[in-house]
Amino acid sequence: MLDGIRNKAEIPLSVRSLRFLMLDPQEMEAFVNTYKQLPLKCQTVITCMGTLKKNMADEDAVCCLVIGTESGEIFILDPEAFTILTRVSLPSVPALLDVNGQYDIEYRITVACRNGNVYILRRDSKRPKYCIELSTQVVGMVRVQKNIIIGTSQEMLLGYSQKGKLLWTVTLPASIMTMALLEQKSRSIQAVLVGLKNLEVHLYRDKNLLSVISTPDIVTSLCFGRYGREDDTLIMTTRGGGLIIKILKRTAHFEDKDTSPGPPTGQSIKLNVPKKTKLYVDQTLRERENAVAMHRVFQMDLYRLRLTAARAYVKAMDASLTPVSSTMQEPITLNGAVQGIGPRFKLILNLQNTSVNRPSMQLLISFLYDEQLYQLKPAFFKVPLLVPGLNYPIETFVDCCTNKGISDIIKVFVLREGKSAPLLTAHINMPVSEGLLAG
Repeated sequence: MLDGIRNKAEIPLSVRSLRFLMLDPQEMEAFVNTYKQLPLKCQTVITCMGTLKKNMADEDAVCCLVIGTESGEIFILDPEAFTILTRVSLPSVPALLDVNGQYDIEYRITVACRNGNVYILRRDSKRPKYCIELSTQVVGMVRVQKNIIIGTSQEMLLGYSQKGKLLWTVTLPASIMTMALLEQKSRSIQAVLVGLKNLEVHLYRDKNLLSVISTPDIVTSLCFGRYGREDDTLIMTTRGGGLIIKILKRTAHFEDKDTSPGPPTGQSIKLNVPKKTKLYVDQTLRERENAVAMHRVFQMDLYRLRLTAARAYVKAMDASLTPVSSTMQEPITLNGAVQGIGPRFKLILNLQNTSVNRPSMQLLISFLYDEQLYQLKPAFFKVPLLVPGLNYPIETFVDCCTNKGISDIIKVFVLREGKSAPLLTAHINMPVSEGLLAG
């Protein structure tokens, strides 16, 4: 009750005044006589802290101390005299701070307060410039370039612009325990580390999940930066008092994985849609008036397309234009090539086993052809053991026995010993023999 009176008052009450209001009426006079000679002091406690560069952006440059207090105020202290340079009042008690910029030039202070709101302060402003209203409490906050990444108690990760506009949301698998910034300066990479209650640490760049680190215990704090001679080191502390140190490999490659449900990321990009023209309006009216007829024409064209595709598939299967094994137990592919101008041709067959780890053995190759046109030596032979993934060229010679200037198809069958049904069939279109025609 007294906290509510203190917060709603235009001038906050001191601890002594609050204690006076709690006394019984018979004790008030003695209390006043005891403390009436002592000046009133409104003391407060620090709730969060940060640093702000004074006038240079170097790593070892002089910094000002930024303090958030229980009285709902933000103080910026001078780095030498420790006097108050700037004081800003907030509607609620600050809980988290993120400071960016330089005090003498331009800066932004992002403050997450206990009332569930996030306020953005700028230089020379006595009141917050922007406000982000949330429906839940903030448990983590990190600035990535010009965006603000906020973690909430409802297992959500929210991305906002520096003006408070919501950019994206990500639903997490567990509650957030801690958050930190991962910045790899050698590659200009900035990402967000999120420690979760399910013994995992997720790494996000925008809304895309880059990596997941499993930990033996719940991580309570994260820090990424230089440790010893290593520039990119992640240090984690666990709830049970453990310390985990991981060094980022110099050859590490981060690949974006959009794991959020819903449409892809590219769908949220705004298109430069032109204005509606008179032709567009007329076309829309025509589609409305002839919707049924247009739908019937579309369905007819779709049926014709399916029929054409089915016919082409059957034709390819009958002609063996795509010689692939029909059984998954013997996944074999066959490609044929003919070399020469006649009357002797060289027929090269390339066999390949496409299985993962199962070799093919006890296979035979035979040919079916018109004996009045061609002769093959040999026309039947065994296939060696086919190791998965390797290409096996098999060669034979075809002699043309006619000078009539005609050609035919030679069928190639791949069989298994002891079985009559072929595993694979291919049709080789032989060219016309130019050697006999010239003679």
